[in-house]
Amino acid sequence: MKRNDTAYLDLVLEPIRICAQYKPKFGQGTKGNGLTLAQFQTLYQSDPFYNWFGLDNPMMYAAHKAAGGMTSVYRQIGIGCEKLFRTTIKDAFGLSEADVRWSYTVPLPNGKARTLHLDGRVPLDKITDKTKRDRFYAWMKNSAKSIDVAPNVFSTLAGTVFEVRQGYKSKDSKRQNADIANAASAYTKAYLPCAVILSTQIDNDILLRYRAEKWAVVTGIEGINNPLISTYDFMRDVVGYDLAAFFKRNSETLQAEINTILKALLTPET
Repeated sequence: MKRNDTAYLDLVLEPIRICAQYKPKFGQGTKGNGLTLAQFQTLYQSDPFYNWFGLDNPMMYAAHKAAGGMTSVYRQIGIGCEKLFRTTIKDAFGLSEADVRWSYTVPLPNGKARTLHLDGRVPLDKITDKTKRDRFYAWMKNSAKSIDVAPNVFSTLAGTVFEVRQGYKSKDSKRQNADIANAASAYTKAYLPCAVILSTQIDNDILLRYRAEKWAVVTGIEGINNPLISTYDFMRDVVGYDLAAFFKRNSETLQAEINTILKALLTPET
């Protein structure tokens, strides 16, 4: 295992391990981990209609547990990889924790303000190594050109902010509109917005829409040697950290953890 692998693996695995404890809430609004199998059966057996249909069956509980748990697995993988991404850019460019975090506020109708966060930031002036700074600037310039950002707009940009996702299968218009608003806000704050998708799982219509709205987007394509569209080429050639190699080296560990979690989620009670 290479240097940093243990620390980087912990960043990814810590959120994912939470999934093994997932229990469905069945609309009860309970805090914490939801209902146990016994609590679920008590709830459903007390409902005449559900009881007539035998919906208190432990396999029904397991189905609910698996359905909610699968969503949780995807979410927690995304959270872990967001932490990993932010840490790798911090380490690779010699940035501080404050440097790699970015947020902005928007006013609300009630007079209050809401703070919104993106998942990472690289401010050019904080990269002290000139070779690395020039390399990142060149990537920014080419990325901006590829999505038709006007030269006079690009000349104002001080760095890049990132939104990190494990995949993007949803066509939720509310989520898309929020991301588009994030991009507009990034430009007003002098940052190029870039979506980092770690898998190839992104709907093509969404991909085209985001790029049309001036999001730079890299996805989990391997072997094309193009850091403008490949997450792993960007990480290797621009950031200077081979993220694909990290995942490959540690694939056996990652798979074992996921297998343990899936077994827990597919069992009525653990």
